[in-house]
Amino acid sequence: MPADPDDEVLYSAAAGVARVTINRPERRNAMSWGVIRGLRRAVARVAGDPDVRVMVLTGAGDKAFSAGADLGGMADHEPGFAAIHDARGELAGLFDDMWTMGKPTLARVQGWAMAGGLGLALACDLVVASDRARFGAPEIDVGLWPYMVTVPLMRSMPPKKALELMLTGRVVDAVEADRLGFVTRVVPHDELDGAVDELATTLAAKSPAAMRLGRSAFYAVWDMTAAEALPYLHAMLTVTANTEDAAEGIAAFMDKRPPRWTGR
Repeated sequence: MPADPDDEVLYSAAAGVARVTINRPERRNAMSWGVIRGLRRAVARVAGDPDVRVMVLTGAGDKAFSAGADLGGMADHEPGFAAIHDARGELAGLFDDMWTMGKPTLARVQGWAMAGGLGLALACDLVVASDRARFGAPEIDVGLWPYMVTVPLMRSMPPKKALELMLTGRVVDAVEADRLGFVTRVVPHDELDGAVDELATTLAAKSPAAMRLGRSAFYAVWDMTAAEALPYLHAMLTVTANTEDAAEGIAAFMDKRPPRWTGR
């Protein structure tokens, strides 16, 4: 019997941090259609909750963040060529949801992050990895190509390094991932949760207004030329400087006290 889709993605929130977990440890958290739809719902929930300031994304169990697409399970439920084409677009939609949600995202990678699972981790703003983590884009080995995963890969490391991983399908460990630049921090396995909590708490303590405007500006200028980006960033500086959070931050700095953010 297929798993209840509502059980495939778990959601909890406390102290400004939402934790979203792919809950298919028996399948190394492979992404079914239900998982992808559940992740999109979770991202929308984070985006719409003013009490949530950070999203942590991970996989259940100790073996895998996500092994990628559940090729067998997805094939068992193919509804036809046109519908399957549209369904595959859900992953692209998920990436876009994450980049435009207005709040920072943090991947907690405790094990395998492969194929679409690698893309999902790298679609997050920051990645904290256990020293047991392994990363790869092995689609070429089954006669496929990591098409949509190309975007988060190319945004996370030098393009030719991303291409090499896609051409060879080879797996890299956490040390090499750190060297390539697509992991924010590598920690001993038993220190992973502490490191993730520390970073999530740091992010949650920042101005929600500045975080939303600044992070959105970062993604907006990604593909712009300098001539296009600088006028946009100039305008965004003025917008941000006129927020209540900016006024509060400056006042708190002058008064030598912690700021009290309102997110406005």
